[in-house]
Amino acid sequence: MTPQLQQAIRLLQLSTLDLRQEIQQAVEANPMLELSEEDSQEESPEVTGELAGGLEAALPGESRPEGSGAAKGDEEESLARELGDPGATLEMEADPDELPVDSAWEDIYDNVVAPTFFGAAEDDGREFENPDHSSETLREHLLWQMRLTPFSERDRAIAVAIIDAINERGYLSVSLQEIHESLEPELGVEYDEVEAVLHQIQNFDPPGVGARDLRECMLIQLQLFDASTPWLEQAKRLVSEYLNLLAAHDFNQLTRRLKCSQQELKQIIQLIQSLNPRPGNLIADRKTEYIIPDVIVRKEKDVWKVELNPEAIPRLRINPSYASLVKRADNSSDNVYLRNHLQEARWFIKSLQSRNETLLKVATCIVERQRDFLEHGEEAMKPLVLHDVAEAVNMHESTISRVTTEKYMHTPRGIFELKYFFSSHVSTASGGECSATAIRALIKKLVAAENPGKPLSDSKIAQLLADQGINVARRTIAKYRESLGIPASSERRRLV
Repeated sequence: MTPQLQQAIRLLQLSTLDLRQEIQQAVEANPMLELSEEDSQEESPEVTGELAGGLEAALPGESRPEGSGAAKGDEEESLARELGDPGATLEMEADPDELPVDSAWEDIYDNVVAPTFFGAAEDDGREFENPDHSSETLREHLLWQMRLTPFSERDRAIAVAIIDAINERGYLSVSLQEIHESLEPELGVEYDEVEAVLHQIQNFDPPGVGARDLRECMLIQLQLFDASTPWLEQAKRLVSEYLNLLAAHDFNQLTRRLKCSQQELKQIIQLIQSLNPRPGNLIADRKTEYIIPDVIVRKEKDVWKVELNPEAIPRLRINPSYASLVKRADNSSDNVYLRNHLQEARWFIKSLQSRNETLLKVATCIVERQRDFLEHGEEAMKPLVLHDVAEAVNMHESTISRVTTEKYMHTPRGIFELKYFFSSHVSTASGGECSATAIRALIKKLVAAENPGKPLSDSKIAQLLADQGINVARRTIAKYRESLGIPASSERRRLV
């Protein structure tokens, strides 16, 4: 493959955030490229015939006949053809208002306002107001509180050793005896001293941190409740003595041991469920990751419109001042330098255009196939695999895989990765097909509507789906249920 084709393929598989960084680096390295913030309709310089034909001719081979399937032929040859047309846009033969799905290019490079790239933020003192800017770990959070606590030098050394032994979930990862044995030769501390410092750390934020097991973690948190909290003493007794019965959902035994009714037991359990079994996650999960959708889908006049997100990618153009300095017959080092960078800039812009055209074409095909999902939700999701889209748009499956990885679509139902719309199929009794995504949605719906006192078993769910004409094995139901994070029926039983 030529370097130009390699570049086109690499840009195709980049996520939006990675692509923006790639563009920023290209602008910094190539004086011929610049970000255009003007709203003028001035077109980017034409790609020369020599350059325009370079990608199509990157790999020799006859073009694929129509309908021959995207998986046929050499992959590199397919990519060369698929990414080789720099100026094509998606044209719909009929009036867009009469079509169920329409896509819009909207002169993307002439209408996009260049976004601000990630760089050094101004230090205005607001970094403490937004937790997303903080990369503080649980250990750093605990050490900060330790420094505010009036410890002696001896106790401070013990506290550091204990904090170092606390894992990301907030639990002590080694026994207190081991910590004592590691400190005794150097400090000559007693076991009681180590235990006393641990109790002080267990009063730190987040509540429950420093516990040696789940029972102690919950008891630490219950100690923080006001003494007048209803059912507090019963909750402490349940956690302290009968936590194994609660884990087994043995409610009959619990009512007998606690000498309470099922309704009272329900309120006790609700108090326990308000506790956090993994206190360290409150610190570890603080950082938020943001997604920039590549494609926007919306419905206008009963027609689904598909268009690229104009704010995702900045608008690039050739710097006209530098481009005007290039002379055709001049072989001086300065002119060669400018000519080479001009050629690279044109190829980079062409690769961006090819990437976006391919992305728009694939997204339009997905929306056409999954209109029922957009209209009715997950239960209407149709089976779809890469080969289906590859045949529809006459591309190679590897290209479809690249263009759907880490690319996101904004729809009225939320933001989804393009790969979300692909799922395997299950045969139905009527000879049709049902997607795995739709089956998961049906399982979720059945579990949500079940009697919490008598939850549905996997066999029962399989039977209910069979009654709807969907034949799914019990083990497949179990696999889909686990993928949804739904526990087994024995663990879902609740008091009613």
